[in-house]
Amino acid sequence: MSRIGERFDALKADGRKALVCFITAGDGGTETTLAAMHAMVEAGADIIELGLPFSDPMADGPVIQLSSERALGRQTRVDDVFSVVRQFRDSNSETPVILMGYTNPIEARGAAKFAGDAAAAGVDGIITVDLPPEEAGDVLTAFRAEGIDPVFLVAPTTTAERAQAICNESGGFVYFVAVKGVTGTRQATAADVGVHVETLRKATSLPVGVGFGIRDAESAKAMAGVCDAVIVGSALVECFARSEDSPHEIPAELARLVRELRAGIDAAA
Repeated sequence: MSRIGERFDALKADGRKALVCFITAGDGGTETTLAAMHAMVEAGADIIELGLPFSDPMADGPVIQLSSERALGRQTRVDDVFSVVRQFRDSNSETPVILMGYTNPIEARGAAKFAGDAAAAGVDGIITVDLPPEEAGDVLTAFRAEGIDPVFLVAPTTTAERAQAICNESGGFVYFVAVKGVTGTRQATAADVGVHVETLRKATSLPVGVGFGIRDAESAKAMAGVCDAVIVGSALVECFARSEDSPHEIPAELARLVRELRAGIDAAA
């Protein structure tokens, strides 16, 4: 079982829901990324999701698009992201780390080498937004050979038949996109999301995480009542934009927000 599965099992045994925190690797510099990862874990994050900087992040709204631009402006490359994960593993061998990105960097390196390098660094799962499972044969084979969980997205518009097919290929957990559109632009409604999550529970025994549109303790609490994991990205990435000229302040600002999100999620339990 991967670190992701172990983490969900431990949380379930404690009657708690997971908090998954997203930041873009290299935003503020790789040293800031590493410090931010540790700060978020200490504040209550259960799983870290690292965005691979990319020039055309089509699923992301302006907040995360700009974070990719900032990271690329600092010359952050895939090898730098792997290096950050390796450094994180020097003192944290338990917290799952998921990479979130797009197909191009995987194809450029080759699926087998990318998966091998990711696993060697300590990566546990990969979300590839623009790679549907029915077209992911070689990539899925490479990920699974290295023990990396392929985490796939299910949208509000996904049919039940297609959702079943996506769940069949997923590992770690299933990521339900709470709103139509890109990240950080709309507020999710727990009541509507709950209906979709219940449908997914009939299609898979994997945990169901919900992301897009969750920004604060109140919305995190509402979502925690209907899913297994609350995924927060844009609200955290905004901390980097606000402190772009003083990156040393970012870890503490992230920790403050993560503590608020953690308190909201725990209150739902």
